[in-house]
Amino acid sequence: RSVYDDQPNAHQRFMEKLDACIRNHDREIEKMCNFHHQGFVDAITELLKVRAGAEKLKVQVTDTNRRLQDAGKEVIAQKEEIIRCRIQQRNITTVVEKLQLCLPVLEMYSKLKEQMKVKRYYSALKTMEQLENLYLPRVSQYRFCQIMIENLPKLREEIKEISMSDLKDFLESIRKHSDRIGETAMKQAQQQKTFSTALQKQNNVNYSRNVHLGRSRILESKNEMTLKRTFEEDDEHEEEVLTAQDLVDFSPVYRCLHIYSVLGDGEIFENYYRKQRRKQARLVLQPQSSMHETVEGYRRYFSQIVGFFVVEDHILHVTQGLVTRTYTDELWNMALSKIIAVLRTHSSYCSDPDLVLELKNLIVVFADTLQGYGFPVNRLFDLLFEIRDQYNETLLKKWSGLFRDIFEADNYSPIPVANEEEYKIIISKFPFQDPELDKQSFPKKLPMSQSVPQIYIQVKEFIYASLKFSESLHRSSTEIDDMLRKSTNLLLTRTLSSCLQNLIKKPHIGLTELVQIIINTTHLEQACKYLEDFISNITNISQVTVHTARLYGLSTFKDARHAAEGEIYTKLNQKIDEFIQIADYDWTMSESDGRASGYLMDLINFLRSTFQVFTHLPGKVAQTACMSACQHLSTSLMQMLLDSELKQISMGAIQQFNLDVIQCELFAGSEPVPGFQGDTLQLAFIDLRQLLDLFMVWDWSTYLADYGQATSKYLRVNPSTALTLLEKMKDSSKKNNIFAPFRKNDRDKQKLIETVVKQLRSLVNGMSQHT
Repeated sequence: RSVYDDQPNAHQRFMEKLDACIRNHDREIEKMCNFHHQGFVDAITELLKVRAGAEKLKVQVTDTNRRLQDAGKEVIAQKEEIIRCRIQQRNITTVVEKLQLCLPVLEMYSKLKEQMKVKRYYSALKTMEQLENLYLPRVSQYRFCQIMIENLPKLREEIKEISMSDLKDFLESIRKHSDRIGETAMKQAQQQKTFSTALQKQNNVNYSRNVHLGRSRILESKNEMTLKRTFEEDDEHEEEVLTAQDLVDFSPVYRCLHIYSVLGDGEIFENYYRKQRRKQARLVLQPQSSMHETVEGYRRYFSQIVGFFVVEDHILHVTQGLVTRTYTDELWNMALSKIIAVLRTHSSYCSDPDLVLELKNLIVVFADTLQGYGFPVNRLFDLLFEIRDQYNETLLKKWSGLFRDIFEADNYSPIPVANEEEYKIIISKFPFQDPELDKQSFPKKLPMSQSVPQIYIQVKEFIYASLKFSESLHRSSTEIDDMLRKSTNLLLTRTLSSCLQNLIKKPHIGLTELVQIIINTTHLEQACKYLEDFISNITNISQVTVHTARLYGLSTFKDARHAAEGEIYTKLNQKIDEFIQIADYDWTMSESDGRASGYLMDLINFLRSTFQVFTHLPGKVAQTACMSACQHLSTSLMQMLLDSELKQISMGAIQQFNLDVIQCELFAGSEPVPGFQGDTLQLAFIDLRQLLDLFMVWDWSTYLADYGQATSKYLRVNPSTALTLLEKMKDSSKKNNIFAPFRKNDRDKQKLIETVVKQLRSLVNGMSQHT
């Protein structure tokens, strides 16, 4: 250590010491060699002796080795063969072991390919699952296994695509077969309903057997035959009727559901299926524009909807989770709203009651079918009540035409009855009772015309038609009875009343026809109680029920009768006006003809023959018509005298006019219509009579003196009326008597007229001021 220190001369001193140490060791070695030298020489000598023996031994060993090598060559060859065989055996064993591991994989893969080929995709997925989880991990080091592992996802996608393609084919198939499925389901529901109805009738017969044994046996036999026939029909149809499973192969949807469930995409499949079915639902719910024209259009529409929901119900019950009750209820509510809107729109176009009735029957079968599958259908029956109102409207339109045809074909004359058989036929159609007529011998005439029994029959047919719609609506007998009475009231108060009113207003309906119409309405009014009994019998509801509505036929026929009476009064007045218009008076004639005017005699003869026709009318109507005619005639004659266009009237014309009024009074006094008391009818001409008497007698002093007194002889003569007529006579006197100023009598008469005119004017002015 000190050598490497920085001491001066350290290295030199070290080297000196080292040299000294070397010399010491050399001396020791020399001493040792000198001590062992003899031994070394002895060893060398002995070694030289051994060398000769070693050479000999070497020759022997070499020879032995040669001979040994020669003998071992065959052994070596055998040994190499054995080694080669052992290696082959070990390799074979290894190959067998590996093949035993690979063969199941290959077999499973081959099985997978076969399953794919025969479209057993669900089984193929199971095989894939076994390959991935059990077999392939054992031999994953081999390249073919890697190829298999890479192919399996592709096969899964292929299976998904194929199954989805099958599902699309399935969806297309059920879309095409929906109408047939629905038709089949509706037919089965209808058969079930028919069977239940027959069974219920059978039970009712059995229940009433103890009460009416004899009658019940007959009814029981009939119902048993009906029930047996129903069973036979059901058996016949049982072979023909196919179910949804028979019409559509549901395996694609099951298979696709299982495949997607195995692949973990069940939710994707459910969403796709529901989405596609919603689209199909919208297509199914979209009706054809011409659906309302035929019942087949409605039937096809309902069949498609029923088929759609029958399929959904089947899917609901055979699968788990693909379709849920919540989903089907939501879909049904959406569909129901659309169906109701469509039916409201299209049914409003229906003008044929038969088509509306068939539509109602289809809706009932449609509702019963879906109700059998658990879908709520109360809103459909509510819709039927709306359609019922429309059905009644179409019935009313149809029956309006029938009533018009009946009225057009009627001859408005009493029905002739030749014998008892004809009488019974009429009585069987219309409830007519008249003890006085029954006493008469044949041939005889019934008071009403042929339209009365026809109208009565048509009203009953209307009730039957209205009842047809009320059937199968799941309503009580009381509600049905109420509906029938309301619809019948509409028929009577609106349709029949309108037809009667229009008939009465027609210009070709004369007085004879109007009289017959009044008689007809009287008998129809009396028949209303029989219509109420008829409704009660077919609904089995007593009329004493508190909520039973009454028929308003009484008011209908009374209104029609009053309108006919008013039309009689109007037509009588119009006929009187026609006769008045042909009156041709010579208002300037000096003397009368000595006999009544021809037009007036014709008018009186017409009135006389007309009032003879009124014998079948109620007395009050005939009397009112007669009084109205006489009053109108009196008014018309008065207006003729006071016409402003008539400027002059001679005394001769007044005398002629007086003769005509006398004939009117004689007609009124001859009692053309029985029932008037005293001279009541003659009072219709009292105004004319007093006016004419005043001018004929020229009794102005009495008129002026007694004016305003209740006992006045000319109480009904108005001063303005007398003034107007007197002024016309005054002008006539001036014009016709040009020499009057030269004759004293004429001058005195003219002065008297002027005086009377002044006094009449003062009376008229006084009346106006007083007013």
